[in-house]
Amino acid sequence: MTADGKRTAAVVLAAGSGKRMGTAVHKQYLLIKGRPVIYYTLQAFEDSEVDEVILVTGADEVDYCRKEIVEAYRFKKVRDVVAGGKERYDSVYEGLKALSGCDYVLIHDGARPLISRTLINANINCVQETKACITAVPAKDTIKVADDNGYVADTPDRSRLWQIQTPQSFSYALVLEAYRKREEAMDDTMTDDAMVVEKYTSHPIRLLKGDYRNIKITTPEDLVIAEAFLDNL
Repeated sequence: MTADGKRTAAVVLAAGSGKRMGTAVHKQYLLIKGRPVIYYTLQAFEDSEVDEVILVTGADEVDYCRKEIVEAYRFKKVRDVVAGGKERYDSVYEGLKALSGCDYVLIHDGARPLISRTLINANINCVQETKACITAVPAKDTIKVADDNGYVADTPDRSRLWQIQTPQSFSYALVLEAYRKREEAMDDTMTDDAMVVEKYTSHPIRLLKGDYRNIKITTPEDLVIAEAFLDNL
């Protein structure tokens, strides 16, 4: 809770199947240094200034997460574990609806286990000031835009390009209303939370510089990279 009594929550998404990982076990439960990916994510929020956490997972994994993750590792800030939906935006909406009495919310991919307490707290400070901010890092590589035939159509100015990460942080009332409108419109084009807020509100979104180590576990190589980063923390 902030000095002025405002409460901040986090919605942590762990409902993805991780098809690109090529394993029978969902990526958020794969082990890094003997502990599941989602452990590191939740521990960072446990150690941060966030007041509470809603963990969103697959419908058939709710009980498992409560017992084998939340209770086993004694995460006191995880207030509830709820079932997500078919798509990411469905899961975010379920997480948002499970919250009450909070002023700000940080939405984070559970498969980003290297999120730091420092970056979480930076999001809290930024969202209190701006009401909408997203974690991002400047693009390192030149980006090409392709045409329909696979030829280069354009080369955007790299200095203006950012790779988006999470958390993505918003005033709770703002993002909840945006997601309500998306639900009513049955809009299936959204790939991140900022897109929903951009499309269904007029509020500007601040870019908050993140950390190149804040990777998302998507392929087997990412597990090796994550373990190497953990060895050097």
